[in-house]
Amino acid sequence: MPKPCEWTLIRVVAGNGYWIGSPMKQEVPAGAVILLSAHARGTMRASLLAELVLHSYAIEPRRLGGLLTLDELRFLEGAGSKEEFAIRIFAENTAVATSMKAALAEQNRNKALFRLQLLEVFISAFGNEINGDATEGSAPRQARERLEVFLRQTCASELLNFSLADLARMARCTTRHLNRIFNEVVGTSFREKHTEIRLTRACELLATTKAKVVDVALESGYQSLSLFNLMFTRRFGVSPGKWRENQRPHKTNAPVRIKAPFSHLFVTGL
Repeated sequence: MPKPCEWTLIRVVAGNGYWIGSPMKQEVPAGAVILLSAHARGTMRASLLAELVLHSYAIEPRRLGGLLTLDELRFLEGAGSKEEFAIRIFAENTAVATSMKAALAEQNRNKALFRLQLLEVFISAFGNEINGDATEGSAPRQARERLEVFLRQTCASELLNFSLADLARMARCTTRHLNRIFNEVVGTSFREKHTEIRLTRACELLATTKAKVVDVALESGYQSLSLFNLMFTRRFGVSPGKWRENQRPHKTNAPVRIKAPFSHLFVTGL
């Protein structure tokens, strides 16, 4: 089943907290922002002097195929499993915390703008690391380089508009060679990545609309309902209908209050 939350942005609204876990122990005062991956393990403890009020927001990059490139999604997927990215804390006077504060000011006035600003905060938390080793102006000379340039410049959802033969022509190599280097660069075959993008789109439609399963299948690129059901069940272990029933609304803007001295929030990937 898809993880309920890949990344979580937390802002300390009031009070003083202490993060205790791996790989760090650190004070987290009011105004600070915390970025947690799903692999973060630790405890947020409240100060003995006042209650701790937190606002948390779920970020799921895999649903942003229309905004992020395959290369960027690959980076975030890899970062989520690395200890160095498990937790990052930004003090109140940093650019990330300042941007988060500005975004929250728009939350009740313009929800669309708020979501875009929240995404900007999330991306900026990685600094230039998300750009990887990309170098502008370099002229690709080999098929692998051409493919890597394509992945850096193309939104993930747009990959569905290309066939393996299309990419092979772009990279100036055979389809067999293209599939091999695609597997090396992306970590999965071209066909498997196509399936992943289609099923991610299906999950989004199942969770956020009341569309019939057959319409979700068509919108996700499947002409056969039986094939869609088979592929979905094979990947997630349940049918599309059952998966939809299991979904619960995720409240991302409700404050979490921690009253000192006895209460604390255990964070296990939230």
